[in-house]
Amino acid sequence: MNEQINTPDNQQIKPKRTIRSFVLRQGRLTKGQEQALTHLWPIFGIDYQSGTNIEFNLSQPTVLEIGFGMGASLVEMAKAAPNKNFIGIEVHKPGVGACLMAIEDNQLSNLKVMCHDAVEVLENMIPDNSLDKVQIFFPDPWHKARHNKRRIIQPKFVNLISQKLKSGGILHLATDWQHYAEHMLEVLSNADAFTNLSPTNDYVPRPEDRPITKFEKRGQNLGHGVWDLQFIRK
Repeated sequence: MNEQINTPDNQQIKPKRTIRSFVLRQGRLTKGQEQALTHLWPIFGIDYQSGTNIEFNLSQPTVLEIGFGMGASLVEMAKAAPNKNFIGIEVHKPGVGACLMAIEDNQLSNLKVMCHDAVEVLENMIPDNSLDKVQIFFPDPWHKARHNKRRIIQPKFVNLISQKLKSGGILHLATDWQHYAEHMLEVLSNADAFTNLSPTNDYVPRPEDRPITKFEKRGQNLGHGVWDLQFIRK
C-alpha cells in the first residue's frame, strides 16, 4: 500500500485531546481488504493533509459520514443518490478496506473515504459553511457512567460541526442506546446554532434515506430501540 493512509497508530504522540472521534481497536485485515487498501486507495481514498481542502464536485450537495463501520449503508446511500457527494471517515482499516471494495463493486464515482481522526479532518480540511449534511450513526455509546465523557457527541464537537455545515444543513444522529439518545438530545437542544426538526422537539422517525443495517436489525431482534435525531443549522 502506498504510504498515504495516516492512521492514529503511526502519528507522533500529541498532547491529550478533549475530543476524540474514535478509540482505535485492533482488527485483522482480510486479503481482499488488504488488496483494496493497496490498489483502490489511490482512486477512492483521500489523504489527510492539514491545510488542504477536500476537492469534490462543488455543484452537488456534500454529505459527510463520521464512523461508517464497514461502509455498507454509506455505499447504499451513495448509490441511491448519484447527485450528491459523499465523504466517509473511518479509522479502522478493515472497514475502510471493505468500503473501498464495495465502492469499486458498485462503480461509484460520488463517494470518497478517509482514514483519520474526524476532528482533525473537520478542523483542517473541511471549509466552513461547505457541508450540506453530517451524519453519525451508532457511535460508541460508552455506556458506563465513568466513560460518558468519551462520547463523541459533546458541545465542543457539535459546535465544530455547526461551523462546517451550511445554513440549512442537517446534522443526523442515530443510536440504539436510550441514555445516549437522551444525551444527544440534551447537547443538541442546547446548541444555539441548531433547531430540532422533530415536531415534538425530541426524535424523528427513521428517514427513508437511512438504510437499516445488519447491526441495527440484530439489535431490533433483541428488542433494542433506535432513536434518530435531525437538527438543522440556522
